[in-house]
Amino acid sequence: MADLQQHLSTLAEPVRVRLLAALRSEELGVGELTRILQLPQSTISRHLKALQNAGWILRRSAGTAGWYRMDTDVGQAAMEIWAVVFRDFESSNQHGEDQARITAALAARRMDSRTFFGRMHTQWDTLRTQLFGSDFALPTLLSFLPGDLVFADLGCGTGEALAWLSPVSGRVIGVDLEQGMLDAAAERTRDLPNVDLRHGGLEALPLQDAEADAVLVMLVLHHVPNLELAFSELRRVLKPGGKAVILDMHAHDREDYRLGMGHAHLGFDTQHLITLANDVGLASFNCRDLPPQPDANGPPLFVLTVTAQQS
Repeated sequence: MADLQQHLSTLAEPVRVRLLAALRSEELGVGELTRILQLPQSTISRHLKALQNAGWILRRSAGTAGWYRMDTDVGQAAMEIWAVVFRDFESSNQHGEDQARITAALAARRMDSRTFFGRMHTQWDTLRTQLFGSDFALPTLLSFLPGDLVFADLGCGTGEALAWLSPVSGRVIGVDLEQGMLDAAAERTRDLPNVDLRHGGLEALPLQDAEADAVLVMLVLHHVPNLELAFSELRRVLKPGGKAVILDMHAHDREDYRLGMGHAHLGFDTQHLITLANDVGLASFNCRDLPPQPDANGPPLFVLTVTAQQS
């Protein structure tokens, strides 16, 4: 009975459940677990020690490094408890985030394991940055664009994307609901004559019908209460055959984003967005996940591209 109570107490801590869920199929190091769970190393080490003392994980030493994995021989009763706990956790958005970061961590590990080519890759990136900086790649790739397109950046913020697009576009329209953002964008783009800044939101866009060839909605949609109206406006301002590119967060459980940053939606189920787009005449869907960045602590991102159907 005492062992059963100890296991219940151990699994009552959410961080330990996340650790065990990560270690059930992969052997991981403390540094990797820190990046996956987005928690301080001291917190990860403390909970690993508690799990190890309770018999839930095994540690393997490799030089000065330690590698951890779940011990499935902890006992039948313990594993039955774990099955119930994991089944509940597996359905959460947090589990999906952790799994995405595990995939990214394993990919980074494979890159590091390539001895000669891995070293050359690192040296080349460093040397190239020292010689030429890090801002040349995006303008080069954007040069593939036709050059006469009308872009609209909805929720343009301080105008970073406007500055990128201006040299390779016919006209760039920046829209934002906050005047302070537009003022900052005006300062950033003051020497770019083809940038047009307008005040407004996604539910009532200050654009004419079919004015834009392409529309960018980057980390903005989660602030918009009425998604149906926003998608209807996207369709209205796009030319037939024009594209809208939406960058946003997958569904997550971070309620503090709603309270602290005014998010109207805690991320999105992409299939729901596709349905909304389809309802207003946007089609040709292309949706892909972006790999989580090692130093980023936000939810995983996706890019959804939709096309305005020809009349």
